[in-house]
Amino acid sequence: MTDPVILWFRQDLRLHDQPALIAAAHEGPVIPVYILDDETPGDWRIGGAQRWWLHHSLTSLAADLREKGSRLILRRGRAADELAKLVEQTGAARVHALRHYEPWWKEAEGALGDRLSLHDGNHLAHIEDVRTGSGTPFRIYSSFWKALQSFLPPEEPMPAPRKIDAPAHWPASDTLSKWQLLPTKPDWSGGFDEDWTPGEAAALERAKEVGDKLAAYDTARNMPAEEGTTRLSPHLHFGEVSARTVWHQTDGHRDAVTFRQEVAWRDFTHGVIMALPDYGDRNGRDRYDRLPWRTDKQARIDLKAWQQGQTGYPIVDAGMRQLWESGWMHNRVRMITASFLVKHLLIDWREGERWFWDCLVDADYGNNAVNWQWVAGTGVDANMFGRIMAPLSQSEKFDAGDYIRRWVPELAKVGDAAIHDPDDAGCRPRGYPAKIIGHREARERALAAAKKL
Repeated sequence: MTDPVILWFRQDLRLHDQPALIAAAHEGPVIPVYILDDETPGDWRIGGAQRWWLHHSLTSLAADLREKGSRLILRRGRAADELAKLVEQTGAARVHALRHYEPWWKEAEGALGDRLSLHDGNHLAHIEDVRTGSGTPFRIYSSFWKALQSFLPPEEPMPAPRKIDAPAHWPASDTLSKWQLLPTKPDWSGGFDEDWTPGEAAALERAKEVGDKLAAYDTARNMPAEEGTTRLSPHLHFGEVSARTVWHQTDGHRDAVTFRQEVAWRDFTHGVIMALPDYGDRNGRDRYDRLPWRTDKQARIDLKAWQQGQTGYPIVDAGMRQLWESGWMHNRVRMITASFLVKHLLIDWREGERWFWDCLVDADYGNNAVNWQWVAGTGVDANMFGRIMAPLSQSEKFDAGDYIRRWVPELAKVGDAAIHDPDDAGCRPRGYPAKIIGHREARERALAAAKKL
C-alpha cells in the first residue's frame, strides 16, 4: 500500500477550498491531524474565547471527515515534536499544510524540512508576492490594496473531495474532551452558544448571505445596533471558510468594493507580521518606546474598570460588555474602546491587545496587533498619537441608543438625549459609575505625554 501522507490542520479547519487536502489526497492515504500547541507560541497561546470556538470547530471538522471515510487525529504538545513522532509512527512520506504567517509556526515548519509541502489557500493572494517597487512588504494599507489589484480576482475555490482514502493503520489520538477547552468553573460561555455556530457548514451558510449585506454595507457596518456586518471574522480566523470563497460570494455585486477591502485587510496585516514577527509585542516605531504610559496602582484600577465595562462612558462600557458576554465586539466600537484605553486612560496598548486576545473568538495575531497599533498611533501604518477619538461624539454619531441599552441595562430607561452621557445630563442611574475621567482632562493628559516623545 502507498505510504500515507499527513494533512496538518492549523487555522484552516475546513474541507472545502482546502488545497493542502487536495494535494495530500493525490499522493496517497491521508492522516488528518490537529495539534494543540500551547508551548511554542508562549504568551500567544490561544485565549479562552478562542478555545471555546476551537472545541466546537474541531467537533464539526471531525464529523465532516467521518462522512468522507476519514477521521481527525488529535495531538497535544510542541508541534515540531508531535509531527516528528507522527512521521516516525506512520511512515508518512510527506506533510501537507496551508501557509500561515504567525511567527510561532516557523519552528515546526523548519524541523520538517523537505518533508513539508506548504500551499496557499488562506489568503486572496500569495502575500510574499505583493511587494513595493523596492521589493519590501507594504506598510500602508491603501498602497497594499492598490498593488493587490494585480493579483485579483483570487482563484476560484476548490470543492471538497467526495472521499478521503484512509491509511491501513491509524495512529493514536487524544480525545477532545480531555483537552478541556470549554470553560467550566465558572462557565462564562452562555452568550457564545446563543450567538455563534462554529464549523464549516455554518461558515459557508453565513458566507452565502454576504450579498444581502452589500447594498447598505458602507453605512450599516458602522452602526453597532444594526446587523450591518457579516460576522464572518471568527469563521475566517479559524479557516472554516476561505477568503477567496467569501470574495467570490460578492461577484456580480456593484456595491462590493468596501466589503472586499475589509476582506483584504487580513492579507495586509499578515504581511506586516511576516515582515515584523514581533509586532504584537513591540511598537512599530521606536520613538514610542519613550511614551510615559501610566503604570501605577490607579492605572491598574482604571484598566480593570475598562475591562469590566465600568468606565462611565456608555458606548465604551457597552462594547466591553458585549466582548465579555459574546466573545465579539462590533468593529466601530473596537476602535472606540481601544482609543479610550490608550488615549483617555494613557494605558499601554499591549494591555488592551492581550485582553482582546483572551476575550475575542476572532482574535487574530496580525489583525489584533496591527489594529491596536493603528489606534495607538505607534504602528508602521499608524495615524498620529495626538489624534484623539471623542467617545461621546462617536456614540452620538453611530448609535441612537439601542446598542447602549442592550449591553448596559442600567441605562435602559435613560432617554435618547442623555443616554450617551448621563453623567453630564444629571440623570446617571444609581449603580452606574461616574465617568472615570473627563474628555478634556484626558485629552490634555495624552497630548502632554505625546510632547515628551
